[in-house]
Amino acid sequence: MIIVENIRNGQVSHDLAQAMALQIWALNHLDKREDYVFPYRVGPAVQIGKFQNVFAEVNQPYLDENNIDLVRRETGGGAIYMEPSQINFVFQMAAEDRLADNFKKIYQPAIAALQELGVDQVTMSGRNDLEIDGHKVSGAAVSVSHGRLYGGYSLLLDTDAEAMAKALRPNLKKLASKGVKSVRRRVTTIRDFLAPVYQDMTGEEFSDFILARLVGVDDLSQAHYYFLNDQEWAQVDQLVAEKFGNWSWNYGQSPDYDYQNDGRFKAGTVEVRLQVNQGYIKAIKIYGDFFGNQEISDLEAALVGHKFDSQGLEAALNTIDLDQYISGLEKTEFINLILGK
Repeated sequence: MIIVENIRNGQVSHDLAQAMALQIWALNHLDKREDYVFPYRVGPAVQIGKFQNVFAEVNQPYLDENNIDLVRRETGGGAIYMEPSQINFVFQMAAEDRLADNFKKIYQPAIAALQELGVDQVTMSGRNDLEIDGHKVSGAAVSVSHGRLYGGYSLLLDTDAEAMAKALRPNLKKLASKGVKSVRRRVTTIRDFLAPVYQDMTGEEFSDFILARLVGVDDLSQAHYYFLNDQEWAQVDQLVAEKFGNWSWNYGQSPDYDYQNDGRFKAGTVEVRLQVNQGYIKAIKIYGDFFGNQEISDLEAALVGHKFDSQGLEAALNTIDLDQYISGLEKTEFINLILGK
């Protein structure tokens, strides 16, 4: 596995928009026969899932007051608060057939590395979480296209729980379904569970240790790296300007809708907002922390113009593989959500 770092001319960047632009640049330009890992530390910042409604998920006044950046990623899942003490890894590699197997593929080396550090209680939980004693220390997000996996996760070595709780405004149904009262109670950090000999590890030492295990070497001096040249960095800069540093991508227009409903399913939290005119769907937006392999805008377009009833929605979805857009959501669940049943 080849390491691609967010280091430019010898300088480490903690800019989230640049880190994400680098990853998308790599998807389009690096050799797809190889596997890659992108380690990075950023923040403070908020990274939001591709399909989420920003204004329902974050405390924007708090972000503004504290100069906290927000960037929308290219994969599904939920919003995460990021800071330099958190370690992030993104992967680009050959994908497994089942979405669940892709989460296992990227998590298993990290689990083994954490166990080597004395964290014996670490397990996968739910669709995409890593937990220690029932408390979340990581949440993964992945997408699959043309047989390639693109996804990753953060590992919470340390975190400012107070800042996280203030920055994020999670869906209350999502928290209720997990049997907790707040973000602060749900999340914990890894340091408290490290073996005594590792308790004083710095963030950089922790990152290097995990990274070495991810790429299968004892020391990072044995690892393979890819370094961008100036022309390649200029292409990354263009992606930042056009997308990941652009308000339209990160926030977008938030039109008024005359009907809204949301629910919590095995697939995740799904929210629909619609404009209905004379019994027909005039416009629809779908938000949530779900995962999918196809553009959600294509599903939205397929629903526009159909009757706002069970028969109309059945007809619209008759030739659509809903699982490609919202993985794990049943068609009946989706129709009942839209109709508010």
